[in-house]
Amino acid sequence: MKRYLAVLAVLAVTIIAMLCSRQRMRFFSNEGVVWTTDYHITYEAHRDLNDSIQLILNNMDMSVSPYNKASLITALNENNLNRVDAYIKRLLDASLTVHRESGGAFDPTVMPLVNAWGFGYKNGTMPTRSQLDSILTFVGLDKVTLHGDTLVKQDPRLMLDFSSIAKGLACDEIGRMLARNGARNWLVEIGGEVAASGVNSRGMPWQVSVDMPSDEQGEVSHESALTLSLDSGAVATSGNYRKWREQGGNKISHIIDPHTGDSRAGTLLSVTVIAPDCMTADAWATACMVMGDENVKNMMQKRDDLGVMTISADTVSGALVVWSNLTFASHIPSK
Repeated sequence: MKRYLAVLAVLAVTIIAMLCSRQRMRFFSNEGVVWTTDYHITYEAHRDLNDSIQLILNNMDMSVSPYNKASLITALNENNLNRVDAYIKRLLDASLTVHRESGGAFDPTVMPLVNAWGFGYKNGTMPTRSQLDSILTFVGLDKVTLHGDTLVKQDPRLMLDFSSIAKGLACDEIGRMLARNGARNWLVEIGGEVAASGVNSRGMPWQVSVDMPSDEQGEVSHESALTLSLDSGAVATSGNYRKWREQGGNKISHIIDPHTGDSRAGTLLSVTVIAPDCMTADAWATACMVMGDENVKNMMQKRDDLGVMTISADTVSGALVVWSNLTFASHIPSK
């Protein structure tokens, strides 16, 4: 009888502890600025995890930010060392995959071209064809290899810039940290790149708004084109409607074609990609902007692992034209 009562007591304590644990779960929200962009993170957890979030952001900044003079990527680009860390290895591996599948449209070695066009960390002007051709001789992901933790560049002038994929990895890293700490429901957004899991505080899948492209130079508007429903995976958007300038009557975009070195300012205004992880979505959004409207449609209309939506300007009327594949459409809530 005493043993039976003891077992009941232990069971009761366990149940009470579990109930108390569940009661302590609540939604937290952390936000701030990193890499000159805003971030917003919402999650259900036992405690505020902002310290762990900041640690991940700081570690990634010291690893892959080309604008941080003390970062590892800066040392690699300046040929002061050739050793890489886990972040760079993961980014390089993912970049190689998207580079191959996109026919070279995604290429994190374009920084010298970005600088030449005046969109990087160096002030550039309108480059000549001769200048672009000269830079292209040391641009290309095929000119860099990784042997263990050692990075080998065919040309010391080659530079790596993971800006078009690093925010996605940061979202994934924070999401994994939240999951390790018992969070099942969370949304991480950094500069418009989003990773999500579970449901929001109302018990509904997370609602992610996709911005409508705006052609107002220097103006950051957030008019919604549509809203996506997301309970897992990630969303990333890339566009040429915010970072651009007009020169000689021509629109100069920050989207640079790694094949030709030219600024890519066509009719394709934005691409939104849904993928299992944010690093992949981030890279593909950039790759699609480089590929252009028709190439994206031809490649993505049959893929079921990536959801893709494009917003383009009609060449005659200038009206916005929206296209998406079936995978993307499945994430649009029915009315």
